[in-house]
Amino acid sequence: MRSSIVYKLFLLTTGLCLFVIMSIFIGQTLFFKQFYVHQKVEKVKDALQSYRQDGWIDAGDAEAAILKEQAFYQDTNAWMALLDERGYLKYTDEYEMVIRLEHSDVNPVLSGETITIPLYTVMNMEEANADSPLFPDIFVNEGQRIAIEGIVTRDHLYPQRIGRNVSNLREENGLVNEQLVNKGYEVVPRFESPTKYHERYPNALVHGTITQIRIPQGEQASRYTNRLLLDRVKAFQADLLYEDNTDQTSTLTDYEENDIDYKIFVERVVDQTGNPAYLFAMTSLQPVSEAAEIMRNYYGYIVVGTLLLVVLASFYFSRRIAAPLLRMDTMTQRMAKLDFSNKIPIKTEDEIGNLSRNINRLSDMLNAHIVRLEQDIEKERRLEQTRKEFISGVSHELKTPISVLESCLYILKDKADSPRRDYYFAAMEDEVKKMNLLVGDMLELAKYESGTYKMEMDVFRIDQVMERICTKLAPDIADKKIRLHTRIAPAEVVANQRRIEQVIVNFMTNAIRYTPEHNDIVVSTVEVEDAVKISIENKGVHVPSEQMEKIWDRFYRGEHSRHRSTGGTGLGLAISKQILELHGVSYGATNTEDGVLFYFELNKNTKV
Repeated sequence: MRSSIVYKLFLLTTGLCLFVIMSIFIGQTLFFKQFYVHQKVEKVKDALQSYRQDGWIDAGDAEAAILKEQAFYQDTNAWMALLDERGYLKYTDEYEMVIRLEHSDVNPVLSGETITIPLYTVMNMEEANADSPLFPDIFVNEGQRIAIEGIVTRDHLYPQRIGRNVSNLREENGLVNEQLVNKGYEVVPRFESPTKYHERYPNALVHGTITQIRIPQGEQASRYTNRLLLDRVKAFQADLLYEDNTDQTSTLTDYEENDIDYKIFVERVVDQTGNPAYLFAMTSLQPVSEAAEIMRNYYGYIVVGTLLLVVLASFYFSRRIAAPLLRMDTMTQRMAKLDFSNKIPIKTEDEIGNLSRNINRLSDMLNAHIVRLEQDIEKERRLEQTRKEFISGVSHELKTPISVLESCLYILKDKADSPRRDYYFAAMEDEVKKMNLLVGDMLELAKYESGTYKMEMDVFRIDQVMERICTKLAPDIADKKIRLHTRIAPAEVVANQRRIEQVIVNFMTNAIRYTPEHNDIVVSTVEVEDAVKISIENKGVHVPSEQMEKIWDRFYRGEHSRHRSTGGTGLGLAISKQILELHGVSYGATNTEDGVLFYFELNKNTKV
């Protein structure tokens, strides 16, 4: 063998190995972060579900709540808090301010009431520390008279600003719920005017006197030092107040601050009193960025070692120059077994490349001739099978009515004065009608399949046609205790009205026949660009996937018994198929989540 082949094989093997390894490294670099985030999110969700089932929402007091929050952080490295139905932290009685409001004609709802304001909503824990230089400027002292500006909704005051007096509300030493204030500025432009906004969210300015102040100490104070979490809790409360939160039981949102990404989880629950509550959790995604950076640095060492292994492995495989000959041997053995699916790859112009090319050419020629022969055999087999099925179907369909006629005639001949004489005549008449219907369907199907029939087109309202058919079939639907749902949009279509009515009736009767009692049939029309899609879906049953293509065949019925008691000649769907194909429109049937959907499209009338 030529040495150039060994050299080329060495380069090929080395390049392939390096490509695979680099693909793995690149994939890890690109997708590791997404995988980490997914795992983190699922871990927090599972922990929330576990805490929810363990009854954490019924902690009972602040001490128990703190222990649960700390345990949650140790398990998931995520912060968690329990909020009441108004978005306040639950069990905050150790960090709140009680205010007795003065009587006011401006706000009669709040006049003379005593309200409790959680201090974390307007004050940072650092400001509440008596040792803090900021504390002397804070006016939260018992007996202090204050002014409160806020929003009143559902007879509850949500403070936005608190000051010694009205002029002090917007000064630097005033207490402000910045999230609620900013949310108000965001919501106002949604209304036609500020007046409309205040009608929906009345603004309140009240005065009162601080009667009691509670400041947490020690372990309890640590609960309010996480300003980032508390800010997000207050932002969630603002969304809740302004009804920006959906009624979903759980939400997951992204948040970014200081170039650090966070995930925020909200689970809607019910507390021990039966009132709504919210499990609120927040986790940082900063560790994943750090881990990804470390991995990128670590890859440098891996690449050096891997490159050495790849070079050695490539050299080893390049020495096995007999590999192409083995592939040729395998190829010829498969050709002997009439398997031509594989090809010998040709990468060179040497002797092995020429030999491989000739073997591939021979394989293609043999495969083409064998495939053509198999297609001819399969075509003949299908034609023969179709003829057999048609003869069998006709024989099966005519056997029963002929037997009934023969039996009735025998009885009438034997007992001409039988009291059931009229019954036998009615039975024979019914069977004759069925035979006549079968022959008519067969002739109609043959007419459509002849290739000479030309479909004449009309312009008509498809919604009127469908409503008329639904009214006509209403008794049959009621007999089976089936619920009919219609979503029919008015539209004009271009088609043969009589034949389209025949298709819709076939689809509807087919749906009625196979829908179990107390189930539903959904009839709808939807405009799709220049067409109208007509859909008829029956609930409760499915068509086996291997039988889905057979439902359009002649004499095919869903029951294996092919019993005539189910009604029909077995030609309805075959006739419908031919009608729709003559219209040149798309159609089909498919299994839905809980039923079977038949559909077809008709061209809309674009001429006005």
